[in-house]
Amino acid sequence: MSPSTRSALKLIEPQSLDFFRSAILTPSPSGYEQPVQNLVRDFISPHADQMRTDVHGNVIASAGDPAGPRLLLAGHCDQIGMLVTHIDDEGFVYAQTIGGWDPQQLIGQAMTIWSDSGPVPAVISRKPIHLLNESERKQVVQLEQLWLDIGAQDKAEAAATVRVGDCVTLDLKYRPLLGNLISGPGTDNKTGMWTVIEALRRAVAASRSGQQKLACHLHSVSTVQEEIGLRGAKTAAGSVDPAVAIAVDVTHASDCPTIDKTQQGDIRIGAGPVIYRGPNMNPVVAERLVKLALDHSIPYQMAATGRATPNDANVLQLHGGGVATGLVAIPNRYMHSAVEVISLEDIHHVAELLSRFALSLTPECDFTPRMNTIA
Repeated sequence: MSPSTRSALKLIEPQSLDFFRSAILTPSPSGYEQPVQNLVRDFISPHADQMRTDVHGNVIASAGDPAGPRLLLAGHCDQIGMLVTHIDDEGFVYAQTIGGWDPQQLIGQAMTIWSDSGPVPAVISRKPIHLLNESERKQVVQLEQLWLDIGAQDKAEAAATVRVGDCVTLDLKYRPLLGNLISGPGTDNKTGMWTVIEALRRAVAASRSGQQKLACHLHSVSTVQEEIGLRGAKTAAGSVDPAVAIAVDVTHASDCPTIDKTQQGDIRIGAGPVIYRGPNMNPVVAERLVKLALDHSIPYQMAATGRATPNDANVLQLHGGGVATGLVAIPNRYMHSAVEVISLEDIHHVAELLSRFALSLTPECDFTPRMNTIA
């Protein structure tokens, strides 16, 4: 183990790191998040004042002063996946996508179909290159040209093992790389989910030890169905009715070949949380996050977007009469692939920044946008 890896692991409590690793290895396609939500409840329940799961599947952990301002931290636990839609006479399985896939990422991948009786190993592929005609070789593969092979001899054997509506994921892996980096499918966005849950654990620990009172009413939410339309965050906001909210999701790291930094920004893995500015973000929340990072020596990066974000911050901002919303992101390489890469130091620092935000929040805080003000 390298020195940088040892340093990163020291920053995160062993039980918290175990929770993160288990989450990465647990399936959670949109609409099928129950297995990972069980992990969330088991991990955070000893630290929360109240736990509940709503009818949509969001897990909401609450702590702090119920009379204080309501703060919602949202990190979605769902990942992109597939859904079994057909079994043909030869026993081959066809599936639709759940969330945004590049079909090129699926060719030749090891997959898992999550049936009622347990995981079923599968492979997904297409006709071999040797058998493609010249026209087919020039075409970008389409999803309907791919199929899942579970080794069944015919439709009856396949149907006895899997059924229409079973969800499918890439083969879930947790692969340590050099330094403090790890790779695996589903870091989008189990990293964000982990940070909001870990932030509550840290804020509660600080409050119970007498370091600093948790004066707000903190709701850390493991949201569902973000990948198919930000659905969980919308219903969670309706339930919690927050005054302030921060969404955590991954963002594209630009520290690898072919990414245009002039458009994506200079975002580097291991350089800390990415704090966003722009019309989807409340400017006072954004500046408060920057100030807290500086005050507590938390490394951070800045990014900007001029439109509504494609993540939970979008619907949180527009809830009810409006919510003061921030967006903190985790640098991620190769998003929506089998080899997504993130830094353990980054998720530690995001959790630390969120916990500091929660501990700093008081009834006197005002997030109404004004010139040159920080609440």
